[in-house]
Amino acid sequence: MLKEERAAAANQSGGSMRSMLIIGALFFIFGFVTWLNSVLIPYLKIACQLNNFESYLVAFAFYVAYLVMAIPSAWVLKMTGFKKGMSVGLAVMAVGALIFIPAAMTRTYLFFLIGLFIQGTGLAVLQTAVNPYVTILGPRESAAKRISIMGICNKIAGALAPLILGAIVLENADALVNTLGSMSAAQQAVELDALATKVITPYIIMAIVLVVLAVLVSFSALPEIDTDQEDETVASANTNKTSILQFPHVLLGAFTLFLYVGVEVMAGDTVISYGAAQGVDLSRAKFFTTYTMIAMLVGYVIGIAAIPKYISQSKALQVSAVMGVIFVLVALFTDGYTSVLFISLLGLANALMWPAIWPLAIADLGRFTKIGSSLLIMGIAGGAVLPLLYGWLADTISPQQAYWIMIPCYLVILYFAVYGHKIRTKQPVSGSLPL
Repeated sequence: MLKEERAAAANQSGGSMRSMLIIGALFFIFGFVTWLNSVLIPYLKIACQLNNFESYLVAFAFYVAYLVMAIPSAWVLKMTGFKKGMSVGLAVMAVGALIFIPAAMTRTYLFFLIGLFIQGTGLAVLQTAVNPYVTILGPRESAAKRISIMGICNKIAGALAPLILGAIVLENADALVNTLGSMSAAQQAVELDALATKVITPYIIMAIVLVVLAVLVSFSALPEIDTDQEDETVASANTNKTSILQFPHVLLGAFTLFLYVGVEVMAGDTVISYGAAQGVDLSRAKFFTTYTMIAMLVGYVIGIAAIPKYISQSKALQVSAVMGVIFVLVALFTDGYTSVLFISLLGLANALMWPAIWPLAIADLGRFTKIGSSLLIMGIAGGAVLPLLYGWLADTISPQQAYWIMIPCYLVILYFAVYGHKIRTKQPVSGSLPL
């Protein structure tokens, strides 16, 4: 009997490991796709002749999909289940990648934005399914550690993405920018058309990879998870709950994620353009997003080693928020490489925020887990709004002083870490939200 129990435990452990490997591969994929935006922003700024505000519509189109599609994603998952929902998300992302072909051939910025929105739509479905998986597949108190492991997969891809795409589409970009002003309109059109077509091959390859992954996930042994089941304690606490709006910590968590994703995207997607504004050549500035990802990797390794053995998820979030404030202030009051470096170092401050905010915000939801996950995914829209606001401020004031908008964001994150995540049982007043 003991031998059978050991065998069953070994099979369960092996199944969990295989599941985590599949989830890790998916985190790699959406990390790779997401952080391509850091190169697309300066690339499309040149190819489509945009100002700062217009170029940051790249981030807006990509991340606003999370706001628009998060609730529909919950409906998709309810019909398909988590595993098939992942395949749907990957297939939709492939369609978005293929839109880049006519976009590049016609050098039409709107088509690029449509392709990015469709990719964001696929990622909304994928992330709505994947993140609860990581939280549920193991003890809650070590969820931040598991998400940190997934974050390593995500940020390794994020470090590679700008290097690979940057080497292809930003090759000789500095020389092109310097000579465009001396060209005739016809010559400019020819050169910019040639620049635009550089993106076609990478996105065809991406579409193929995404389709193959969709098929593999569909036929994988990844277990289905029933989040409608609740343990006795959670079920008792949720007896009178009829809506996700009756969970204040989830609402605060969604807003906190909105601000966190905004500052994370700013740190990764604006740093190349900010480096150029500080006088750094694009041939060098294109590496800054990779530095940001490396800083995040360091943070994830620290999280894996320290959480929950030495520090709790909430304490890690508090330290990260304080670190974010300090790094932004240093970037604001220095210049040149030092200032740009501290924007990149925000990757270290941001690393443990998602792994800590997610489990704190989704705790004790029971049968409301899917809709709660969708609500949190809507918070990713912060990556659409805040970088766009940064772009407007960069045009209006300066690219450096625009970073002041990060300070209140980190302070709100600090509030959630200290107090906000503890708010649990507050019955809504009729006609008002339970805040």
